Amino acid sequence: MTTPFPFTAVVGQDDLRLALLLNAVSPAVGGVLVRGEKGTAKSTAVRALSALLPEVAVVPGCRFSCDPAAPDPSCPDGPHEPGPGTGRPSRMVELPVGASEDRLVGALDIERALSEGVKAFEPGLLADAHRGILYVDEVNLLHDHLVDLLLDAAAMGASYVEREGVSVRHAARFLLVGTMNPEEGELRPQLLDRFGLTVEVAASREPDQRVEVVRRRLAYDDDPAGFVARWADEEASVRQRIVAARELLPSVRLGDAALRQIAATCAAFEVDGMRADIVMARTATALAAWAGRTEVLAEDVRQAALLALPHRRRRNPFDAPGLDEDKLDETLEEFSGDDDPDPDPDGGGPDGGGQPPSGDSDGPQGGDTDARPEAGEGGQPQASGAAEQSAVRASEPFRTKVLSVPGIGEGAAGRRSRARTEHGRTTGARRPQGALTKLHLAATVQAAAPHQRARGRSGPGLVVRRDDLRQATREGREGNLVLFVVDASGSMAARQRMSAVKGAVLSLLLDAYQRRDKVGLVTFRGAAAEVALPPTSSVDAAAVRLESLPTGGRTPLAAGLLRAHDVLRVERLRDPARRALVVVVTDGRATGGPEPVALAGRAARLFAADGVASVVVDCESGPVRLGLAGQLAGELGGTAVTLDELRADSIAGLVRDVQGGTKRRAA
Repeated sequence: MTTPFPFTAVVGQDDLRLALLLNAVSPAVGGVLVRGEKGTAKSTAVRALSALLPEVAVVPGCRFSCDPAAPDPSCPDGPHEPGPGTGRPSRMVELPVGASEDRLVGALDIERALSEGVKAFEPGLLADAHRGILYVDEVNLLHDHLVDLLLDAAAMGASYVEREGVSVRHAARFLLVGTMNPEEGELRPQLLDRFGLTVEVAASREPDQRVEVVRRRLAYDDDPAGFVARWADEEASVRQRIVAARELLPSVRLGDAALRQIAATCAAFEVDGMRADIVMARTATALAAWAGRTEVLAEDVRQAALLALPHRRRRNPFDAPGLDEDKLDETLEEFSGDDDPDPDPDGGGPDGGGQPPSGDSDGPQGGDTDARPEAGEGGQPQASGAAEQSAVRASEPFRTKVLSVPGIGEGAAGRRSRARTEHGRTTGARRPQGALTKLHLAATVQAAAPHQRARGRSGPGLVVRRDDLRQATREGREGNLVLFVVDASGSMAARQRMSAVKGAVLSLLLDAYQRRDKVGLVTFRGAAAEVALPPTSSVDAAAVRLESLPTGGRTPLAAGLLRAHDVLRVERLRDPARRALVVVVTDGRATGGPEPVALAGRAARLFAADGVASVVVDCESGPVRLGLAGQLAGELGGTAVTLDELRADSIAGLVRDVQGGTKRRAA
């Protein structure tokens, strides 16, 4: 068994350690989401926490960790007779990103349930995590159907397993802890709100602290047992402090002044719903108990806001998490009571036993530059050799209609195109390949019925054998790879066109985020094309690259298409099940080199030959239109839509046009 790294030996990361300890003191706080770059001890700190938690009293022999003082009346292993329990260490259960639904919630033996009427249930990870910690590393990569199950369990405190009318329920109350790297994509808002606290972590830039990190890690790797023994006293001290804080917690008073500060802070930052107020109140109470006080002070409210509100004030995936601390201090000062001291202007929290808050959760706000209108002479596009123009800001994003890939795929679960999935509406039945997960009851009965006499059926039960079982086939939605190919040449700077183009792409990126797509960005200008962003699940990264994109130079359209084709070729090797949708944003002009238009046409026909779904967003403006984008769409085998149509209801027919283009190519 691996010896965990001691919690107290983690260097720095004060906010992370404090947030974890507050949840150890008061599990009602609701868990922690840890956001940060790779290699910052996120997983190490979380795994080390379980060793500090007090033992849990359980009913002997119960697979669902029932509390002997108040056993679950619906426990599948019950009913339990009153009696003394046995103690066991608190568990930390890890949920793998690629886990199946049955692994998470448990599985019923369908064959025994049908033939014998026996609820033979094998508990899943939710049962193991009851009254402990459920840890999800890379929680932002978790499949949607597992997220739905987590949301249900977190909301109801119980897990339900349903299989064609046969159901099992058991208690599932756990401390949810997740870690994620924001570069790999964001969380669904519903799951994000379920985390009580959030912390941002980053590697220290102080050489002395980095040296100490390396020194401790090398010492641990050389002799794990000896290293843990050297930190045993510190671990025991923190463990005792957690126990003392838990005992003090019921005595902590949350006064009216503190409650008004909490309510005023949540209102000032315009967070949705009332969960933020409740989490802040519980966090402030836990902070007071951790500091050994029975009164919640303004400094507790301030620290609670810094931990509980940053992830709740995001309005879209492009908003940076964090709080305006000056605004926070002004709000707390305005609603401070006579019995409370002023908020600590330096952001210092209560004595954290080596875990003081750092108060620096706000990150840089990105590389925005001032918007500058760019237009050509007399409404005409700039010359193909125009000098490079500085980046302009995107116009306000807007809601777009669905662009989807025609046909039925088998890619990762998402919300864009039709696909054969484990979840969705039932479309048929087949013999199971491996373990049965979704029973098609009617097909199973139909397969077993002709053999009942030969099998000697004599009672009311149906004699079902393994060969009779049928798996339901289902149709749902998949996520796609949306590859943007953006013209950044000099002609795009006319009439402030690039601002509108960036706004349109930003809108489509927001749509891709909501539909759980991967996105990529190829740009072309001057003499060549470049991959500004390789395919990724992080639309934030795509938005940042788009915002800083300059314009200028000639229009190497063929180079942009060929580079995009190469990106798709490589991505098909990495993820062959994920289908692509190419969105070309251009006015259709091609300049530079010999026969640029003919070369662009040949490059476009490569996509048509591969059957890649495509859409051309026509950026041409002005009274005279050449219709080159429409011609490009024809070469691609896709469809063209103007920037104005991207906003209008007329885009509803765009999907049909894409499908029609695919059918024409097939014909």
